[in-house]
Amino acid sequence: MSRMPPTRLPLWAAGTTLLLSLAACGAGGYAQTPLSPTPTAAATTSAAPTTAAPTPAASKCNPVPAGFNPLQTYDPLPSLPASGALTGRLAEIRARGYLIAGVSADTLLMGARNPLTGQIEGFDIDLVHEIAKAILGDAAKVQLVVITAGQRQSFLVNRTVDIVVRNMTMNCARWLDWPIAFSAEYYHSGQKVLVRKGSTATSLDDLAAAKAKVCAPTGTTSLAKLQEFVAKGVVPVTADTHTGCLLHFQQAKVDAITGDDTVLAGLATQDPYAVVPAQTAITAEPYGVGFNSEDKVFVQYVNRLLETMKADGRWKASYDRWLAPSLGDAPTPPAAVYGRQ
Repeated sequence: MSRMPPTRLPLWAAGTTLLLSLAACGAGGYAQTPLSPTPTAAATTSAAPTTAAPTPAASKCNPVPAGFNPLQTYDPLPSLPASGALTGRLAEIRARGYLIAGVSADTLLMGARNPLTGQIEGFDIDLVHEIAKAILGDAAKVQLVVITAGQRQSFLVNRTVDIVVRNMTMNCARWLDWPIAFSAEYYHSGQKVLVRKGSTATSLDDLAAAKAKVCAPTGTTSLAKLQEFVAKGVVPVTADTHTGCLLHFQQAKVDAITGDDTVLAGLATQDPYAVVPAQTAITAEPYGVGFNSEDKVFVQYVNRLLETMKADGRWKASYDRWLAPSLGDAPTPPAAVYGRQ
C-alpha cells in the first residue's frame, strides 16, 4: 500500500479542522449539566464497569434463531405521558433531575467535543437532548458519560448510564447475549473503508489482496466483519476508539480504517490525506438507542418520541446540520419494526 508523505497532519491541526467545521455549524447548542440537584455548569464523566463480555462460544446467536429480527423493538406508547404520569425508570430520571447518557466524544458529526465551546455535539447528541427535553422539559438536563465502543453494553448492564446513544448497531448478540434492549432504528449506516488519497483500494477485498493493515475499534461490529477477511490477507489492528485508529493511520501503522460510513466521514474531515472512496457498504448498520433490558416502558417511550421526531422534521433538521455536508441530502428516516414481546 502507498505510504503517507513526510508532511503529516498533526493532532493539533486535526483539532483545528474540527473547530472550524463545528464552528461553521453555528453557535446553537445545549448546555450539559453535571451530577447535581440544581446543575449550573457543563459536565461529562467516565466510569469503568467491570461486567465481562459473554464468550462467543456461549452466544445465543450461534446460529441466529429462526425468524429473529434485530430491528424489531417494542411497540411505542400511544402518546408521551405527562411528567406526573411517568413510572419506573422514567420516574426515577424525572426525580433525579437529569438524564445520564453514554456517548462518544471523538466521533465527528455523531458525538465529538467542540474545542471552541468544550461541549460534545453531533447527530447522536441531538437525540440525547431531545430525550431529556421530553422527560424533563429541558434539553440541557443531561450528563454525558464518555465511553468507548467496547463499553456500550456493560455500562447499560451496570446501570452506569440510563441510555447509550453512540452509533450502536442493533444485532442478535447484543439483544440476546447481553441484558440490554434497543429502540427502533434511528439511523441506517453501513460499513465501508477509509484509505489514503491515491490508493486504488475501495474495499476490504482490495485491502486483503494487498495484505494491508486495517484498523477497527475493539468491541465493534466493524471489527467482527474485518475478522472475516483475515483468511484473505487482511491484518487487523485494533484501538479503543476510532480516533485511536486515526492516530494509527496518521503514524503509518495501518493502511486503512474500516467502520460505519458516518464515522469514516468524520475521520476524513480531520486528515487531508484520508478519503472514503465511492464504494458499496458491506454491511447494514442499523443504529438504535441502547437500554437496560428491564426498561421496556422507557424503550416504548423513546419509540414514540422517535416517531414524532421523524414526522415533525426534527430528525431531518439534525441530519441536515451534521451529516448532509458529508453524506448528501437526507434520506427518508428508517421505518420502525415493532411487535417485540
